[in-house]
Order: sequence, then C-alpha cells, then structure tokens
Amino acid sequence: MTTSDEPGSYGERWAEVYDDEHAFLDPSDAVAFLSELAGGRPVLELGIGTGRVALPLHAAGVDIRGVDASPAMVERLRAKVGGDRIDVARGDMASMPLGGPYGLVFLVFNTLFALLTQQRQLDCFSNVASALMADGCFVIECFVPDVARFRDGGQTVRVFSVDDRRLRLHASMHDAAAQQVKTQVALIGDNRIETRPLAIRYAWPSEIDLMAKLAGLELAQRWADWDKTPFTARAEKHVSVFRKPVA
Repeated sequence: MTTSDEPGSYGERWAEVYDDEHAFLDPSDAVAFLSELAGGRPVLELGIGTGRVALPLHAAGVDIRGVDASPAMVERLRAKVGGDRIDVARGDMASMPLGGPYGLVFLVFNTLFALLTQQRQLDCFSNVASALMADGCFVIECFVPDVARFRDGGQTVRVFSVDDRRLRLHASMHDAAAQQVKTQVALIGDNRIETRPLAIRYAWPSEIDLMAKLAGLELAQRWADWDKTPFTARAEKHVSVFRKPVA
C-alpha cells in the first residue's frame, strides 16, 4: 500500500467539502469538556482545520491558537466569523516548534492518525510535551480500531450514506503490518462522480499510552466520549487526557 504522509495533503484535498461532509458533528460537548480542562490557561489545537471546534471555544472566551499544514483549510477558517482573530501557524504538527507553554493542547476527530507512521505519531507526542507547561494536558479523540471488518482479503467496500441526491461509498485497503488504511471516498450524485482519498495509521489505546509515556506524559483520564461516559471494552472511541507531571 502506498500512502502520502505529506503534511497538509488531507486538508488540500478535502477543504472544499470538509464543512459540508462533517456538518453532522456537534462540537458543543467537546467545547464544554475542553473549556473546563483549559481552566483559563492558553490552549493550542493541532490540526485546527476550518475551526469546527476552535471557533466556538474562542467564542466562549478560551485563549486558543492553532496549527495546520493546509493553507486551504486555514483559508476556510479565516473566511468564517471570528476566524481572523485566531492565531494559526502553518506547519507540521509533529516537527515544527509549537511555542507555548500551553495549559492544554488537543487533537480531535482522529487527527493523530493522519500521521502515517508510528515514529511520526511519537514525534507528535514529544513535540506536544515540550510545549506544555507543568501539569498541562494533551487531549486526543480517536476511534478504537476494529480490524475485523477487513477480514475479506484486507479490503472492504461500505455504503456510508444514501439519499435521493447522493450515494457515498468507502472503498478501503488494510495493511495490517503497517496499521494503515487507505480509502477512496466516492460521492455519486447530480450526474457526476467525485473521489477523494483518505489515509490513516491507526493505533491502539495501549500503544498510544506507550507513546505518551515515552514522551514523558501520564494518562490521567480516559472516557468513551466527551460526555465522560466510562470507557469500556465496548467503546468505539476514546477521549484520552494525558498530563505533564509537575517536576
């Protein structure tokens, strides 16, 4: 399987339709969770994108900055009300200087998995740890991998949505050794077909915990969602809070 790990490649391909495709995501629970955890301290969002979470956080009075590698996504953010008032640095979240120190750094909606190797994900944890103040937190929201759906030769085709106007299909290939999934999303409707690529490198919660530990962070909390539902073996995603110890 070949994948592109060029920072910003996802955003450049998806920025035009990102808000429409993710309109079903309500950020209010995440905003409440993150606002409480920030506790008035400066905040940084990695992969800020079009501002789905950052804009309501800023409107709630949170001192938030952002990082994103995609000029197209940042342009969409800037075009929204309040988007020009959020400081956004363009670059690779795994390697660029993040500034700080911050009381809270966060990654939502599986953005950690956009880094397509274990080393790149570990580099991101280390980069965040260096930007956190003592007792600062790093929050990530990720799905719990379910590789059972790739039993048929490491591939799957799934219908994600269908209505009177459009059909959305995901055709995916799974590389178990690399923990990577490469997908083409086909949007069929209005007498045309559009395809857009997705590539991820998933990681298990235990692996993510080890990355955090190697970066000098400690797991403080893990929930099944932003409402703080207890995390169990049946959880489909996790919201994990890692804390930088006080020296």
